[in-house]
Amino acid sequence: MNNQTLVNANSELNVSSREDSAIRLLVFSIDKLTLALPVHRVRKVTKYSPLYGSGLSHVNLTHFGDQELTVIDLHQKLFNCSQDDLNPDGGYFIVVKSDQTPNSDLEDDYLGIRAIDAPILMDVSLEHLRSLPKSYRYADTLEIASHVAIIPGDDNSSSQTIFVLDLDCLI
Repeated sequence: MNNQTLVNANSELNVSSREDSAIRLLVFSIDKLTLALPVHRVRKVTKYSPLYGSGLSHVNLTHFGDQELTVIDLHQKLFNCSQDDLNPDGGYFIVVKSDQTPNSDLEDDYLGIRAIDAPILMDVSLEHLRSLPKSYRYADTLEIASHVAIIPGDDNSSSQTIFVLDLDCLI
């Protein structure tokens, strides 16, 4: 894969220059899946605070400083089981800036993604990063991912698969 900005129909992974050979990702787990966000989209990681909402969807609300933060429960979106049912009092919010189209009502909104365990920073070589086929995205609940990174293991471990989220597809 060459060193350029990777573009998908709905998302872009920012690689700043031709000399860049890696992208920095914030990596976290949701159940059996390892997910990631490009670090340039992440504004803050903060401790969990109580959620408010009907409980009928994967979208909730929490108080974040002097504003309200829309929180996406990816566990409920992907597996139809809320993270609150599994771990009601802990974890983190990964606060990201929505990057919707200029005419969208979500422009300049911040979104929170709940993670039970602390996320980690990882530099991923562009040669390990691939766009997901549109046919897969349209057919699976992982339509929220735009790319996949396959990180080779060492001699004693298998490779790791990381799905890079497309923030514009979360809601």
